[in-house]
Amino acid sequence: MTIAAHLKELRRRLIFALLGIAAASIGGWFLYELALAHITAPMRDIGGAELNFQTIGAALDLKLRVTLWLGILMSSPWWIYQTLAFLWPGLKNRERSWLAVFGFFGVVLFAGGAVFGDWTAPRAVQILASFTPPEAVMLLSADSYIHFYIRLVIAFGLSFLIPEILVMLNFVGVLRARQMLKAWRLAVMVALVFSAIANPLPTPWPILLQAGALLALYFGAVGISALHDCLRGRRRKLGSCGSARE
Repeated sequence: MTIAAHLKELRRRLIFALLGIAAASIGGWFLYELALAHITAPMRDIGGAELNFQTIGAALDLKLRVTLWLGILMSSPWWIYQTLAFLWPGLKNRERSWLAVFGFFGVVLFAGGAVFGDWTAPRAVQILASFTPPEAVMLLSADSYIHFYIRLVIAFGLSFLIPEILVMLNFVGVLRARQMLKAWRLAVMVALVFSAIANPLPTPWPILLQAGALLALYFGAVGISALHDCLRGRRRKLGSCGSARE
């Protein structure tokens, strides 16, 4: 496959992914009220807190943004599939079977991360709102609040895909388990920094919880990669022994 053909295929997969997101966003338009009620539920539990639409078109703009984010979430199996399908033509039959497995677990990991982020966001709202003085009224910009909530969910979902990407790099021979294990200090630092940026809570415990989940996935990826390296080394030894006998 030439570079031009690769670029053409990449463009085709991007178009398919965007069309899938657009189609899912149409469904998100009809789910907007339900999603908004779920996202704003933590605000209703806080006394004296209200969402504020600062312009006459802010409500429509917010609805469009939420439906787009819902489209990205709901179409995640589709755009993950398109990403893997781009790699499909350059792989052997055995590698393609592994790619299908990676696609399945990619959807599961992204969904698990998004659920974890959705679990974290209401607790973040409650803790941050607890710093408001009793006599004050909390008027929050609806746009900034929804953006904060959905950004947290998407960030958690994408972060849970990183270990799978490392395993994929190992299976194609780019990265060894030994290299990943040597970089454990860097992995700990990246997990803590990412958790501190993505997690708005001022207390350290949620940050440590998210970083711990990311590191558990990271070392799980190291273990899978180490097993794969071991099996690949055995296959090479058996192959060399067979060729020597011949």
